Amino acid sequence: MTATPVPFRVIDTGVRDGRQQIAFDQALIDLHREGAVPDTVRYLRFPPTVLIGRHQAMSDEARVEHCRKTGVGLVRRITGGGAIYLEENQVGWELVLSRKRLPMPTLADYTRAICEAAAYGLSQAFGIDARYRPRNDIEVAGQKICGTGGFFDGDTLIYQGTVLIDVDPARMMACLNVPEAKLKKRDLDKAENRVTTLKALLGRAPSVAEVNAAVLRGFEEKLGIKGTPGAITEREEETAIKLHDEEIGTDAFVYSIDNPRGADVYEAALTGAGGTIAAFIRLEGAAATRRLREVLLTGDFFVTPPRFVLDLEATLRGTLLADIDAAVDNYFAANKPDLLTIAPADFKRVITDAVAAARS
Repeated sequence: MTATPVPFRVIDTGVRDGRQQIAFDQALIDLHREGAVPDTVRYLRFPPTVLIGRHQAMSDEARVEHCRKTGVGLVRRITGGGAIYLEENQVGWELVLSRKRLPMPTLADYTRAICEAAAYGLSQAFGIDARYRPRNDIEVAGQKICGTGGFFDGDTLIYQGTVLIDVDPARMMACLNVPEAKLKKRDLDKAENRVTTLKALLGRAPSVAEVNAAVLRGFEEKLGIKGTPGAITEREEETAIKLHDEEIGTDAFVYSIDNPRGADVYEAALTGAGGTIAAFIRLEGAAATRRLREVLLTGDFFVTPPRFVLDLEATLRGTLLADIDAAVDNYFAANKPDLLTIAPADFKRVITDAVAAARS
């Protein structure tokens, strides 16, 4: 994609506790924004872990008690998207880069380009027909082998994915709550039928090193980058530890969205091409002065910048019910987020549907 290959440092943080890995994500972003670390390809792996998206409700996505009893970690990502189950024999990869050096207009453009590059690398290395499937998956013959997601933070883009080398789908799904709407959308009766692995496709489990090399090959040949093995800096480790201990590794962050339901909570959900959005609201006041007391928006959607949804929730508090449509429209117009296959109208609809539930 570029005439002269763009240099990228390549690092591997190995197998680490899931919350530590996500803290390292944030450390990379923060330090890259400062100019303290270069554009980077990072590999990472997890012990048995359920990893939910930034905007998801933990109890809706994970079978929390089962995970606790079986020692499966419960972790919240800083990126959007859906819940996934990870083990040591699944390869995580990510790109942290300056958008100026690989310029593309939108998150959707980056998603397509990066997914197609990773799919190309896997196809060339293993003789499979891996393909990008919107909104953010890589599939072989209709079965998911790699999920991805990312966001912008200023000029810095983080984009990440996982490659399934070998996993027991039943063990994976025992840890996850997969919504019926997601299965119906893909005409599946069981969530296990949605995924495949390299071992299932090849009759053998390739090594982690093989998979790492395949993904990097795709990035180099299709994105025009040049990877060079590099070192993890002391500052990265120190920053990651601080972020872990103060925020990302804490239960307060991981369970910051858990079970939002209550006697005075009204909800609605919308599932479409861009994923699922749910709204949970509390109201106050009466008649013409009835207003939103609180609104919580959850789901597996992708939106950038990452604080957009939290700021939208704060903006809508105290809004008169008659003014909700205008308030949402004005907020989107003023802040101009980048959305991946969802639209401002989807947020507006799910909030007004929750209000209608309160009125019924």
